[in-house]
This record gives sequence, C-alpha cells and structure tokens, in this order.
Amino acid sequence: MLDQHLDDLFQAAADRDPDRLFEHASRLYAATEDADPATLSAVVVRLSGVFALVPSGIGARLGIVAGALAEHGADPVPLAEPLVGQLTELLEKSAGFAAAWREATGEEPPEPDDNDPGWLAATAARLTGPPEQEAMKLTDAWAHVYMAAMPVLSILQLSPRLRAELPGRDRLAAALSAVLEDREDLQWLAGLLSVLQDERLVVLHRETGRGYEVVIGGIGDNFQLHTLLADVVSGPADHGLVEGVQPDPRWVLAASDGDVDPEDDDPVHGQFNLVDAHGKWIWNEGVPADIPHLDGVRVVVLDPPPYARSWSPGRRFPMMPATIRLERILPEDEAASWMARIAPEGGAG
Repeated sequence: MLDQHLDDLFQAAADRDPDRLFEHASRLYAATEDADPATLSAVVVRLSGVFALVPSGIGARLGIVAGALAEHGADPVPLAEPLVGQLTELLEKSAGFAAAWREATGEEPPEPDDNDPGWLAATAARLTGPPEQEAMKLTDAWAHVYMAAMPVLSILQLSPRLRAELPGRDRLAAALSAVLEDREDLQWLAGLLSVLQDERLVVLHRETGRGYEVVIGGIGDNFQLHTLLADVVSGPADHGLVEGVQPDPRWVLAASDGDVDPEDDDPVHGQFNLVDAHGKWIWNEGVPADIPHLDGVRVVVLDPPPYARSWSPGRRFPMMPATIRLERILPEDEAASWMARIAPEGGAG
C-alpha cells in the first residue's frame, strides 16, 4: 500500500499536478500512522527523490510531510540533501526579493503570506525591476521560505550526524545570512546551524585549580551548558571533582533528554560564573559556539557566581537531546599549564 501511494505521488509530480500531489502526500502520511521506524525510513528514502521533480514552493509543502515522518521515527539523513537544497534555493531567491522590493518601493520587505494567491500576485506586481515571471518566483520564495525551513529544523534537531556533517552547510549558511536581518522567523534555523556536535572543551575550576576535558553535543544555549557542566564536574573532591555544585537531577534531565514537568515551577539555580580564557563572561543567553578558542580549544572557566542567577528548566530546541561526556580529569600539571594561560579572575567581565 505504501509503495502504491509513493508511485501515485511520483506520477502526480511527473504530471505537474500539485493538487493530486498533495492529495497523495496526505494519503501516504495517513497510511504511515502505525508504521515502524524501518518502514518509515524506507518511505523517506523513496520520498527524498520527489523533490527534484517539483518546484521549490511545492517542495516546501511536501517537506512538511517529510519532516513529520522524521519526527515519527524515520531516519532523517536521506532527506537532508533535498531539503537543504530547496531551502537554500528559496533563501537565495528571498534575498533577491528583498533587494528588488527595496529598489522598487523604498520600503522594508512585507510580511509573507503563503496561503493567499492574491497576495502573491499583488506583491509580485510591485517588483518593477525583474520580468513578471521572475518577480513571481522571487515572491513565491519569500512566501514559502519559512515553510521550507521547518523540516530542516526538525532533521537538525533529530540527527547528531546531520549537525556534524550537514550537506550544503556553507552555501545554506551564506544564503541564510543574506536574509536574516529581514526574516526574524529564521532565527531558530541560525541557532541550530551554530550548534556544536562532538566538540571538545577544556573546563577549568579556578578555585581548586582542577581541569577537565569534556565533549558536548546538541546543546542549544549556554543555559543548558551551565547546567550540564555543573552536573558533569560535580562529585567528591578526592575523586578530582568539585563538591557542592550538583544541580537538581530534574534540571539535568530537562537540559539533556527529558521532559519538563509543566506543574513544576522550580527554577534552575546557577552554580558558577562561566568565563572564557580571555576573562570575558560567557553569558547564559549565548551559545557554546560563541566561546572563543585558546590554542585551538574552547576553554570555559568556572568561577564563583557574583550574584544569584536562575532560569527556567528545559532546552531551547525541545526535540534535540543534549549530551555531555567527561573524557578525563586533567593531570595536575596539565591543569596548571592551562590555568597559567588564562586571564586572572576579574580580568575582563
């Protein structure tokens, strides 16, 4: 049955019949309701081939179905190339739309509307620079680019492999950068593209002089990092760890791969002041990718908190489990060598 739905979908794409295409896509999705991950993954492998047969605006709508299949257990990796490709194309055309709109009207680009054909036609008509057909393509891209971003948001959250090795990442990042100031709705995508995967950190506890090598992945912001670092370095001093900083296990679970209890309003309490190797504070509102390198490694210094900090438990990207692994406790001489290279406490702020 699933193969028949896929055959029908491909035939509709070949016939350039979007109504039939969406009808068969809907039937395909409904038919996968009770499918196991292996079956869903097989569907996704075939489905990934249809994006080359349809315009990117239609592909953006089809991508919603593909992203939902990944969320329900399909391997997202086969979807990455077609979904990233069509998103990048729409981002590049969106940049063209914004430039043409400003040139034609002197105004900031309008809020997009992907449901109203009348809006598309009226908006495209105001682009006096490009030919009519090109103006419609640019406007269609502006209208559908967020829809095309949605399944990419899903597969990036679901797959550590894609976060580490996303096909077309550089071109996607460049295209996104060109429109980000005009499209606040794409900030989440920018955030996910900055997530570090399998990244080594050197963590130094200034008060004790102890050092640690940890490996992180899937951490969406420094609120998460703060909580998970406190957990991974906490323990008995005679084991080389830091006493008295163990966060509540509920906070750790919510920051890693657990759910947040909606009835639990107990906030997370910060255990440290995070500082980089150059003495500047690492703000919780930032992301791990912002932490600068020292000798090729990102360094986090754990200082005493200058004041009480608290925040809500959870993860910025709920579908993305975070990982942190204590690789080793640094030998005393190695920790001392790192400590000698960092800025003194209060060196920047």
